[in-house]
Amino acid sequence: MSDPTAGLNTEQLGAYFALMEVSSLLQYAVEEHLRADGDLSWVQFQILARLVDAPEGRLRMTDLADGVVYSRSGLTYQAGLLDKRGLITRSPSPDDERSVMVTVTDAGRELVARVLPGHVAQVRGLLFEAMSDEDLAALGGVLARVRAHMRATPPRSAKPRAGRNRAG
Repeated sequence: MSDPTAGLNTEQLGAYFALMEVSSLLQYAVEEHLRADGDLSWVQFQILARLVDAPEGRLRMTDLADGVVYSRSGLTYQAGLLDKRGLITRSPSPDDERSVMVTVTDAGRELVARVLPGHVAQVRGLLFEAMSDEDLAALGGVLARVRAHMRATPPRSAKPRAGRNRAG
């Protein structure tokens, strides 16, 4: 086991910085396209895309927050913006009155369908064109393991909120 107080070695530091830079460059280019073609932020696109892909086009707000890795309050704000544009609807969950269900509307589906070709072109051009099939398989395998490792802890929605349940 490695020493948790030791710094990162040269190879780890290089890999970490490369991952952060690639992620930032890709997200910037994708978001620039989404803003131009759909007046959407990256987070708003993720919300809509996850809903389009979900059974019946709906998810619980907490599941959506965990999936897009976004704060509850931030997601509530973004969902409010999408709701005002008629791209989603929000309603109480029929199973749990504390939960909110988010459903994509036909207009939301149409917007995703409109911006998706350009989104795919950005991702393909910036990320996948630089890789061989072997690179893609290796990267996919590594990222799947890392994601599983990172997601092994309880989702953020299951963690207590700050300021609640404190002994006073």
